[in-house]
Amino acid sequence: MNRIENAFKNKPIFMPYFPLGYPDLNTSIDVIEALARNGADLIEVGLSFSDPLADGPVIQHATQIALEKGITVKKSLEAVKELRSRGVEIPLILMGYYNPMLAYGLERFVRDAKEAGADGFIIPDLPVEEAEEFESILNGGRDASSQDLPLIPMLAPTSSPERMEMIARNAKGFIYLVSVTGITGERKSLAEGLGELIAQVREHTSVPVCVGFGIGTPEQAGEVGKMADGAIVGTACVRTIGGSETPVETASELAKSFANALR
Repeated sequence: MNRIENAFKNKPIFMPYFPLGYPDLNTSIDVIEALARNGADLIEVGLSFSDPLADGPVIQHATQIALEKGITVKKSLEAVKELRSRGVEIPLILMGYYNPMLAYGLERFVRDAKEAGADGFIIPDLPVEEAEEFESILNGGRDASSQDLPLIPMLAPTSSPERMEMIARNAKGFIYLVSVTGITGERKSLAEGLGELIAQVREHTSVPVCVGFGIGTPEQAGEVGKMADGAIVGTACVRTIGGSETPVETASELAKSFANALR
């Protein structure tokens, strides 16, 4: 059983997002370790990019600071390796945009990500219709074990029924269900019709369905957990932890509060 499958044995799961390099590289590694040790079941590890089109202002600001302080794909992969050396065992999914991966070299990127200890990829600007090259490297690379690293598909409320069925049917790992149209960020309330949307997706797949975009409080995460297999929390994590004078301690408390709400 791989790490992703193992994480979903106790559903619903808490999946925070945090970008490497923010507020600096060492602190971000410590923060991700603290999240992992205090309730996170799976972590979206952010790879910074200068044009993060799916992200709202809080995450854009954080990734811009990370870039200004010199974060790179190579340093990010080394950070994942460092987290594994510290004994972090939960799944670490690399969330980033396609251009830096292309610049790094796709085959090299997949190989190095696997060697570092990554468990999969979320690439918001790579729709399934354009993912053939990346998928072929995952499925047919020289290292057959790279097939264990799924490209996590994203589905939105605007997806047509036909596209939803096609993506869900072929999904590996889990499905990242975007709860609202627009960019990442906290919302005052959960999207109307979220339960029905989750049910629609589940008609076509047996992999877990996790909800992201707009979950800002433990209470909202708890509500999502009643419907979905996991809650993805990005902006609230980055804002709360990044704005703290003691980010590692804040990360620990945040993870505990969200994990408790989902249990």
